[in-house]
Amino acid sequence: MPVPTPPALPSAAVLLLLAGLAGAAPAVAGDLAAGRQKAQACRACHGLDGIATMPMAPNIAGNNELYLRNQLEAFRSGKRTNEMMSVVAKGLSDQDIADLAAWYGAIEIEVTLPDTQ
Repeated sequence: MPVPTPPALPSAAVLLLLAGLAGAAPAVAGDLAAGRQKAQACRACHGLDGIATMPMAPNIAGNNELYLRNQLEAFRSGKRTNEMMSVVAKGLSDQDIADLAAWYGAIEIEVTLPDTQ
């Protein structure tokens, strides 16, 4: 007996479903050029290329843009704390956060696994 095919969803319904699965869309679009400019302030710890220059700072290059946004927003709100980032993030606007996340999220990272043989 053949399995019935479900009816096709209208395009708008598919887009809404996908948006719901992906999470809420960011309210502000990030600008790469502005993000690069603003990343000059992040350079001392995270590097302009997102590869940390200080042992206690994480590499942030190539992280998911939405993840970076969420972390910066958490530092800004006080939901997440760090001696340096809590101070830095308090002064960031939504646009600053979007731009920085766009910049560091757009950096491509190549991973090479170690040879275990």
